[in-house]
Amino acid sequence: MSLWLLLAAALFVAGVVVVALPFLREPAPESDALHEFDAAERERLDAEEERDRALAALKELEADHRAGRVSDDDYRAVVGVLRRDAAEALRALDRLRVETGEGTRKDAAKTA
Repeated sequence: MSLWLLLAAALFVAGVVVVALPFLREPAPESDALHEFDAAERERLDAEEERDRALAALKELEADHRAGRVSDDDYRAVVGVLRRDAAEALRALDRLRVETGEGTRKDAAKTA
């Protein structure tokens, strides 16, 4: 009887090891080299970051105004500048997409 329990325990341990082995192995990296951005990729990344900053600032201003933390006069004084910054960032991204051949959002919508 104890021989069968010992065999069952060994079989159980072997099964756990076989199932867990892929999760315990360290994956082999394809390359240790870091990806370096070229000038076009860096410019696109900078434009995307600028867009994200401008839209986040605009969203935060809208939320603060709705919550009453920003007065109507202060809101009117700042919202135009933030909208202009967001529009400039979006135009810069569109220009970069056209230059790299990705097309614009309008082109993508027409083909969809």
